[in-house]
Amino acid sequence: MTEFTAEDRTHGNGLSRWLGQSAHSAVFLPPDLAGLRANPLALVVLTAALVGIGVLLQRIVAVGPVVFYWQAIASGWLTTVLLLWACWLVTRSRTDAPDTPTLFAMLLFQQIVISVPLWALYLLASRLPGSRAMALLQSGIPFAVVGWVALAGAVLLMRHAALGVVRVAVLLAFVLSGGVDLYAPPLQFWYPDMSTARAEDVDDKRLHFKQEVLEQQSAVLIGALDGLQPQRPGVADVYVITFAPYAGEDVFRRESRLVSDVMRTRFDAQGHTIQLLNHAETAGELPWATGLNLQRAIHRIATLMDKNEDILFIHLTSHGAKDGKLAADFEPLEVDPVTPAQLRGWLDDEGIRYRVISVSACFAGAWVPVLAEPGTLMMTASDADHTSYGCGRKSEYTFFGRAMYDEQLRSTHSFEAAHAAARKVIDQREKEAGKSDGYSNPQIAVGEAIRPVLAALAARLDGAGK
Repeated sequence: MTEFTAEDRTHGNGLSRWLGQSAHSAVFLPPDLAGLRANPLALVVLTAALVGIGVLLQRIVAVGPVVFYWQAIASGWLTTVLLLWACWLVTRSRTDAPDTPTLFAMLLFQQIVISVPLWALYLLASRLPGSRAMALLQSGIPFAVVGWVALAGAVLLMRHAALGVVRVAVLLAFVLSGGVDLYAPPLQFWYPDMSTARAEDVDDKRLHFKQEVLEQQSAVLIGALDGLQPQRPGVADVYVITFAPYAGEDVFRRESRLVSDVMRTRFDAQGHTIQLLNHAETAGELPWATGLNLQRAIHRIATLMDKNEDILFIHLTSHGAKDGKLAADFEPLEVDPVTPAQLRGWLDDEGIRYRVISVSACFAGAWVPVLAEPGTLMMTASDADHTSYGCGRKSEYTFFGRAMYDEQLRSTHSFEAAHAAARKVIDQREKEAGKSDGYSNPQIAVGEAIRPVLAALAARLDGAGK
C-alpha cells in the first residue's frame, strides 16, 4: 500500500507508523513524515477504505429493511478535489515539502483516526435511552467530525506550506470543504425498502379525479359555507377556519381535525367552524383546501360576523418554504400555494378587524411581519430561519400542534399563555429527538387592539366553565 525507504524502517513499521503519525497530527502535534511515501495505489485503497467505512456506519444506523443505493458513490467528491488541490499547492510552495500523494494520504489517515471513534460514540448515543444530554451529544457529533477533520488537516498542511498566500489558500480550501460537508452532504447509501412497507404506509394519496367527485365537492363546499351560523348579538363569537392543503402527509389531516375540535369545544365555536382539507379520503366530506376556497370561507364569515366584536381564527398547517409559501399538494388537482400577502389581502378586503392567525409550518416566522398588526394575534411553529418538527409520515401531530392545541389550550383560554408554555415543551422535545438544525423557535406577535378582546373572551370562557 505504501513505499518505505531504509531510513523509514528505523522509525517503525508501515501501517502502524502511518496511523501513529496521523494520530499525532489529529491532536495538532507535528507528525514525523521522514521517509514516508505514498504511491497512487495507496491513495485508491485508502479512499475505498473510507467509503467502505461510511457505507458500514450508515447501515448500522439505518433502522428496518433497507436497500443499497450504489449511485451515491458518485456524490461528495468536491471535498476530495479541494483537498487534493490544497496538497498540491503545499508541495509546490517549498522544495523540502512532502509530495502531494504523501500529504493526501496523511489527510485520509487523519479522517479515519478522528471519525471512526466519534461515529462509534454517535452509534452508542443513538442506542441509549433518550435524554437531553444524549440528544445534544448525538446532534453535535456530525459537526464535531467535520470541524475536527478540517482543523487538523489545515494545521497539518500549513506546517509544511510556505508563508503568505499559500497558507491562506490552504485555509480557504478547508473552510470550503467543511461547508460542503455540512450544507451539501453526499447522498446516503441506504434507504428504506418500500417493498416491505405495510399497505397503510404506502396508500395512494392521489385524488381520483372523476365528474362525480367534482359535483360532490361543489355540494360539500356550498353545504359547509351555508352551515356557518350568524353571530350572536352581545357575544364575542369565535369563527374558525382550518386549512391543510398538503394531501401527501396524514399528519396535517389529523392536526386540522384536532384544532377544529379544540376550537369548537374549548372556544365556543360550534356552528362557526369550517375545515378545509386536501385528502383523497375526505373529498366527499370536506371542502378542498385551495386558495379560492379559503378566500370564499373568509368572505362568508365576514357576512355573518359582527366585525366590531367577533374574532376570526385561522390555523394553517403544511410544509413551509423560506419565502413564506405554504406547500400545496393534491394530485392530480393543481393547487397553488397560499402566501402571507394573499391572506393579508383577503382579510383586509373583507374588513375583518380581529384576527388570530396560527401557522404550523417550517419557516413560518416569515408570515409574522406580513400579517402582524394591532388587531391581530399572530403565532407560528417556527421562526423565519428554522424548520419546525414532527411533520413526517409517522407523526401523529406536529410538535407545535401537539404542544399548543392537544396540551396547553386544553387547560387555558389564553393563546399567549399557551404559546409561552408550548415553546418550552417544544424546545425540550426537539432536543430529545435530536433535531439537527437548531430550535424551531416558535413566534408570537400580539397587537395591542386585540389583546383586551382576547382577555375578555378568556374571562367569559373561564366563567362558563365554572
